[in-house]
Amino acid sequence: MDTDISQLLGEWPYEAGRINVRLIERADGAQRVQVRLDLGLLQMHLDGRPDGQRPHGFESLLDLVEAQMEGEFEGPADGEPESGPGPIDPPASSSSPPEEDLVEGPLPPPRRSDDDDAAGLSREQVAALRDEAIQYYHRYLALLALEDFERVVRDTTRNLRVLDVIERYAESDEDRQSVAPTRSHVTMMRARALASMALRDNEPKAAVAAIDEGIDALRRHFDGIGHAEMFERSNEVQVLQSMKQALMPKLPVSQKAELRKRLDDAVSQENYRLAAILRDELNSIPD
Repeated sequence: MDTDISQLLGEWPYEAGRINVRLIERADGAQRVQVRLDLGLLQMHLDGRPDGQRPHGFESLLDLVEAQMEGEFEGPADGEPESGPGPIDPPASSSSPPEEDLVEGPLPPPRRSDDDDAAGLSREQVAALRDEAIQYYHRYLALLALEDFERVVRDTTRNLRVLDVIERYAESDEDRQSVAPTRSHVTMMRARALASMALRDNEPKAAVAAIDEGIDALRRHFDGIGHAEMFERSNEVQVLQSMKQALMPKLPVSQKAELRKRLDDAVSQENYRLAAILRDELNSIPD
């Protein structure tokens, strides 16, 4: 069997400075997303876990851990082998099991503190969840390039769940604090995808609302970690604000009236911080 992929790579040259991504269809009709890297090729499933594995029947390690947290799964039965990762996309003639039957060695059940009933994730468990989240990160970047915005929203929402689990259950303070920079990026990408979906449907007002929601989420995030001053300097915030500025000329005239009403309400409620933000938005909309 010839395992050299030089011919495959030669047929799809790498182009620097852009995301080299495409959809391919296998002989069985199943689609895969491929990303051309400078030194090779990355192939992922469109749905489920990007590598096609199902740890003990769960869609992902995240789902497995969440089930363990709820006490719905305690690990393999006594004597059950813990098989390692199986092959991805086995050929039809292979004796390998179907992809949906592939399992990994499970994460051990989260430890519980002697002081209370709260479950805790060890550093090894957090590392496994983060490694899995990186798979979804690679996929949602590729899907964004393919303009598959629904799946981008799905994968970014899923990765936000990972960060919530780590932030809530990680035993190590360092692990809990490590999610902060990741959260701002995933939040921004999710807002971009939601706005792009709205624009595709010719709904600029809904697109601006999605961006505003993302900006508000980032503001709460930086306030929550005690670094409100980082909000204005955040690259993610600047990306969303730039996208919003580009959308402003496409808004209907009624948007100004709506903003004026919100501004009046904010002033009457003495919410001067919100009033200042709304005033800046009004001033940014062309006459």
